[in-house]
Amino acid sequence: MALVAVLGGLVATDAAAKTSDRSQPMDIDAGRQEGTLDDRSPTILSEGVTIRQGSLDIRSDRAEISLSKNGNPQRAVLTGGPVVLKQQMDDGTPMTARASKVDYNLQTEIVVFTGNVSIEQPRGTMSGERVVYNLKTGQVNSGGEGAGRVKMRIQPKSQGQG
Repeated sequence: MALVAVLGGLVATDAAAKTSDRSQPMDIDAGRQEGTLDDRSPTILSEGVTIRQGSLDIRSDRAEISLSKNGNPQRAVLTGGPVVLKQQMDDGTPMTARASKVDYNLQTEIVVFTGNVSIEQPRGTMSGERVVYNLKTGQVNSGGEGAGRVKMRIQPKSQGQG
C-alpha cells in the first residue's frame, strides 16, 4: 500500500516517498475485522486501525479494503478522525498527511484526499478540502468545495541544497 508515495511531490520538493517501503511486509492492527478476505465483499477494519509497512505508518478509525478476483488489493478507503499518514522520504525527511478520508484506487493508481487535507514536510506545506494525485502521471489537482481554497507554503532551499 503505497498511499503516501504520492505525497512527496505535493509540496514542491525533490524528495520521494521511501521506495523500499513497497517491498516490506505490511502489518495491520485493528480492534475488529469483518469480511470474507476475498473478492466477494470488502474487508472492513475498524475500532482503531494501524497499518505499517517499512517507514509508512497509517492511522485511521476505519479501513475498507476491496480485493480483485486474483486476491490483490484493488481499493482502500480510510476514514476517521482524521486519517494520519506518516512516512520517511527517500532523502530521509519526514512527511505527514491528514485528511478526513483517503481513497486509493490501486488499479488506476489515483489517490483522493478529502476533508481538511493537510500535508507537511520540512520543505513546505499544502492544505485544502480535496487533493487528487495520479501516481502514474504525477498530476496533482487540488481545490475545495464551495469557497474552499488551496493553501501552500514553500520554504526556500537552503544554501547546501541543489
